[in-house]
Amino acid sequence: MNSLEILPELISADQSVPRLGVLASGSGSNLEAIARAIENGQLSAKIALIIYNEPEAAVRQRAERFDIPAILINHRDYKSRQALDREIIKQLKAHKVDLVIMAGWMRIVTQVLIEAFPERILNIHPSLLPSFKGIHAIAQAFDYGVKITGCTVHLLSLEVDSGKILKQAAVPIFPEDTLEVLQKRIQVQEHLIYPQAIAEYLKERSAKGLGAQT
Repeated sequence: MNSLEILPELISADQSVPRLGVLASGSGSNLEAIARAIENGQLSAKIALIIYNEPEAAVRQRAERFDIPAILINHRDYKSRQALDREIIKQLKAHKVDLVIMAGWMRIVTQVLIEAFPERILNIHPSLLPSFKGIHAIAQAFDYGVKITGCTVHLLSLEVDSGKILKQAAVPIFPEDTLEVLQKRIQVQEHLIYPQAIAEYLKERSAKGLGAQT
């Protein structure tokens, strides 16, 4: 299936704009970038729900600041990844989510979630995929000695950090860089390209004849 093929499921329940469901495990800085892009009119969407899996994750406080509903689904309470994903699906469906946005979600998803939202799950990864997959991507690029790394927005697939690439930003690595400095420079680009990628993704689907209206 072409990643931009029209899918009848992508219809917002509020009949106006697509509803986003954000999955996050950490600080939620990408969530804030997306929320601010919506506030500024750069992205026509609504964040309907945030799901987080770490009880102390700072993303909860960011959700409160933007008055976005947030639900804790602690992965430790589930016997399998599939069971966790089924609960996530239950909440996403209950909040009538159209598009799932992974913003630092540190859990490997299963086919259960992918099949529930086919071609409708976006992820951001801190490298220029297909190079440096996995959770230590920035450190791998730094240690390997490459001169350029970056970040990638892509459609989620079952294989970790794979799927159709939607947008990338290159970030140079300078001789004087530390790992922390490089991480911050990549994060700046993440905050720029993730809202842009979501907007472009929705615009192209709309141009194919699928919008928020039934």
